[in-house]
Amino acid sequence: MKRITIAKGDGIGPEIMDATLKVLKATKADLAFDEVEIGEKVYLSGNTSGISNDAWDAIRQNKIFLKAPITTPQGGGYKSLNVTTRKTLNLFANVRPCRSFAPFIDTKHPEMDVVIIRENEEDLYAGIEHRQTDEVEQCLKLITRPGCEKIIKYAFEYAVANNRKRVTCFSKDNIMKQTDGLFRRVFNEIRADYPQIESDHHIIDIASAKLANRPQDFDVIVTANLYGDIISDIAAEISGSVGLCGSSNIGEKCQMFEAIHGSAPDIAGKGIANPTGLLMAAVHMLNHIGFNQEAKTIEAAILKTIEDGLHTADIYSEAHSKKKLTTSEFADAVISNFGHLPQQLPITSTGEENKPISFHEYKVKEHKKELVGVDVFLHHKDRDPNVLGEALSKVKAGDLNLIMITNRGVKVWPNAHEETFSTDHWRCRFYADGNTVEKHLIIELLQNCLDANFDVIKTENLYTFDGKRGFSLGQGQ
Repeated sequence: MKRITIAKGDGIGPEIMDATLKVLKATKADLAFDEVEIGEKVYLSGNTSGISNDAWDAIRQNKIFLKAPITTPQGGGYKSLNVTTRKTLNLFANVRPCRSFAPFIDTKHPEMDVVIIRENEEDLYAGIEHRQTDEVEQCLKLITRPGCEKIIKYAFEYAVANNRKRVTCFSKDNIMKQTDGLFRRVFNEIRADYPQIESDHHIIDIASAKLANRPQDFDVIVTANLYGDIISDIAAEISGSVGLCGSSNIGEKCQMFEAIHGSAPDIAGKGIANPTGLLMAAVHMLNHIGFNQEAKTIEAAILKTIEDGLHTADIYSEAHSKKKLTTSEFADAVISNFGHLPQQLPITSTGEENKPISFHEYKVKEHKKELVGVDVFLHHKDRDPNVLGEALSKVKAGDLNLIMITNRGVKVWPNAHEETFSTDHWRCRFYADGNTVEKHLIIELLQNCLDANFDVIKTENLYTFDGKRGFSLGQGQ
C-alpha cells in the first residue's frame, strides 16, 4: 500500500479534492490517504507559515503530497506556503504540461503540446527584499550553479524519458549577464551531453510572445523561477483554461502534485469548479509512484468525458458542450468512462513503467577568488551626481579609489548627462585598478565614508574568479 498525504486547502479546494479522491478510489488502486490541514485556517490561528509541524511530519514521512489550492491571507506577514513547501522539501523542478483539447474545448492553438520545466527554489523568489532609502526598495535575484545544473539536467532527462524532441532555454542573459548569463552558460554545457535532443535558446521577452502566438513550435521549455511562473500560466490559459492543467513539483526525496490554478473563493461552495487540473495532477502522481495503469485509466476517462461534451461551467460552450456538469457530476462522468478510450485526444500515459529520470549530482568546483574592489551604496538626497562625485572622490583607502557612480544601474559620474533622472540611491564603485585588495581596506573605506557623513546602506565586494570579472558594469561604462 502506498500512503499519500493530501490537503483539501481553501476556496474550491475541498470540492475538487473530494472529486479527485472519488476518482482515485474508484480505480481500486492500493492507496491510503492521510489528510493534513494547511492554508487559511492555519494562518489565521497564528501560524504565519500556514502549516503545522504535524503536517510537515506527515508529508515528509509519506514523501508524496497531493495538494488542493490554498488561500494566503493578505497582509500580516504571512508567508507563501507554496514557496515554503517547495524550498523546505527541495522540490527544485516544477513541471507543467500544457496541451490543447481541441476541438472539444475552444482554443486558438489546437496543436499545442508544450511542457514547461521551471526552476522552483531560487531567482527572485528567494524573497530577499529590503527598503534601502526613502525612495528605493530592493529585491535580490539569486541564481546558483547547483540550481541551474539540477533543473537543466532534469529538463533533458525528462525529454529523454518522455520521448520529447527538443529542449529550449528561456533567459534574459543579454541584460542580466551574471545571473541569467550563468543559467544560459550551464544550459550550453549540459546540452552537449544530449546530442540526441535538439536544443536552442531564446530571449525571454520575444520567446514569450512566440509562445503565446505559436505554442506548437515549442516542446520542452526550461527556465528560471519567475519567468517559468509567468509563461506557464500563459501557456495554460491559451491551451483552453487554467483549470485543465496539473503540476508536479519534483525533488529527490519528496514530490508535490497540484492544480496550477488558485483557490477561487468567488465560486467556492457552488459546486461548479472544474476538478480536471487536480485530476491531471493526480495522473502525474500515479505515474510517478508506479501506478501507471491506473494513471492511464483516469487520463483516458477524462479525455473521453471531454470528448463527450460533458463539461463544467468554465469550459462549457454551446458549440462543443452537450451538458453542463457540477464538480461532483464531472467526477462521476469520469468514473463511468473507465475502460473507454478517447477517439481523438491522445493519451500521454502509456500504462507502462516510466523510464527512470536520474538526478544531477553536483560537484563542487574551486576557483581562484580575488578581491579587487567594492561597490558602496549610499542614501544621498542631493540629486546632483557631480556634487556627490566631487565629495566622495576625496574618500580613499589604500589603492581603492572612486571610479564610477551609477543610479538605477546607469552611469551618472563622471560625465553625467543632464537628462538622466536620479533617485536617492547611489552605487559608488571603488576599484584598485586590477590590484588585489586586502579585506581590511574595505572596513577602512567604510569608516572613512562614515567619518565624511555619508549614509552607507549596503556594500558588495567585487571579485574576480580565475581572473574573470564576477560583477556587472554600469550602463554607459
